[in-house]
Amino acid sequence: MVVQSVSFVTSAPSLACCPPAEWPEIAFAGRSNVGKSSLINCLLNRKGLVRTSSTPGRTQLLNFFAINEALYFVDLPGYGFARAPRSVRKQWQPMVHGYLRGRSSLKAVVWLLDARRDPSQEDLQFLDWLEESEIPTIPVITKVDKVSRNELGRRVAKIADSTGLSAELLTPFSALSKQGHEEVWELIAMALESDLNR
Repeated sequence: MVVQSVSFVTSAPSLACCPPAEWPEIAFAGRSNVGKSSLINCLLNRKGLVRTSSTPGRTQLLNFFAINEALYFVDLPGYGFARAPRSVRKQWQPMVHGYLRGRSSLKAVVWLLDARRDPSQEDLQFLDWLEESEIPTIPVITKVDKVSRNELGRRVAKIADSTGLSAELLTPFSALSKQGHEEVWELIAMALESDLNR
């Protein structure tokens, strides 16, 4: 996709506060500090559109970005942020689960996993939510530039085994080198096209 225009639309604290479901939506999810903001910025070729932070749990709302006045990217709050206030952690589950189950315009979720980490209990619970909600999922392995090529092969195999997903479904991605950039866009386009063909 050629990205001609990008704009921040709103930050929603709940499903009821989301903008009208007039365009298809692609959501981005993963544990805190998995590289979600960097991936979105890389896909859109915008450096500072989504703020990156070394502090886990900084994204605490459903953040909507309009792409080409025809598509929404939705940045979901990261999970597993132990240092975030308890009140924030408590509201995370109903907010995100409500969005996943109740948003008719949601076409796919780009689900991020860190190449250097084994999937956590929160990761596996989130995957269960996606499967329960029957939402098409695009699993992406981030920060692959942080490991060697041989180590990456081992890490992908481990992540595939832990999640029960085929290793072929896991797309390696690096915001630094842009590895996986085109592949992720192709998978997003396929998700949008398959919805149109239903």
